[in-house]
Amino acid sequence: MGTPAIAADDLHKSYGEVVALDGVSFAVPFGSVTGLLGRNGSGKTTTVAILATSVRADAGGARVAGFDVARQPEAVRRSIGFAGQFAAVDANLTGTENLVLIGRLSRLGRRQARRRAVELAERFGITDAAGRLVRTYSGGMRRRLDLAAALVASPPVVFLDEPTTGLDPESRHGLWETITELVASGTTVLLTTQYLEEADALCDQVVIIERGRVVATGTPAELKASVGTVVIELTFPTDTDAQVAADRLVGCGWHPERSGSVVSVRSERGSQAVVAVARDLDGVSPDPRAVSVREATLDDAFLALTATQGATASGSDGAGPGPAGAPAVTESAR
Repeated sequence: MGTPAIAADDLHKSYGEVVALDGVSFAVPFGSVTGLLGRNGSGKTTTVAILATSVRADAGGARVAGFDVARQPEAVRRSIGFAGQFAAVDANLTGTENLVLIGRLSRLGRRQARRRAVELAERFGITDAAGRLVRTYSGGMRRRLDLAAALVASPPVVFLDEPTTGLDPESRHGLWETITELVASGTTVLLTTQYLEEADALCDQVVIIERGRVVATGTPAELKASVGTVVIELTFPTDTDAQVAADRLVGCGWHPERSGSVVSVRSERGSQAVVAVARDLDGVSPDPRAVSVREATLDDAFLALTATQGATASGSDGAGPGPAGAPAVTESAR
């Protein structure tokens, strides 16, 4: 394996008594998309801030595009593009003017900056609107312009912080295609997102952070498989009936989750587990009104892995699981 585009090694960061990062480690190969997932306050924003050199780690280290973020911050900044959650372009300039301005600030010559602006406007499908003031753009067009602005200097590494937040489904899928094309051209992307299906569709690798620690790393398929291949959902007449069923299943060795009147069970035994669940519930609770079986999703994996971490931390005064990067996976079924 060659040198990674991004390497975080045992990063620690605290703000007073609040521990933001507690030993975060992961690596991102060149020419790939890695999704950094976590709840609000999990530490993903702090991680990106350290990698982008806007925050210094208390301990540990990181390298981006081969440069040390602490000792070579200027070289790191020249090697990255950053598109935040909210478009950072000037609404009172045209799309072209924004791109040319950023090119000039990136030390491109005037002619080169203008040529780059034309190339990016075409690449991101905003050529027809490039001469208009940005304040007339739709949300999707602003996000595409913002991503184009992050690429003016042709950086090998791009950080995207929740790039599709607030976009309608059509605009989101359009931006997904743009990101896919970007990576196909050789750019490395580190993506934070609150949309699990987005990570499933785009990412070659997913890193899940909870309470400042990496609780799992793997491809979307690997993470989904780690918590069971299928999810059985049983809908009961009342919440009380569902709780009775959930308690019974716990006693039989399952690990159910209840949401209102719906009880969910993950299993690696496929649809055969439906028979086993029904047998264990026979005569104990009212029959469910509906039973469905579906494939596990990245949402299921995320919830299971972060719930495991939360339970571990609660049982050990916040100490959390073992070494950073080790998957905190528990058996989802008997």
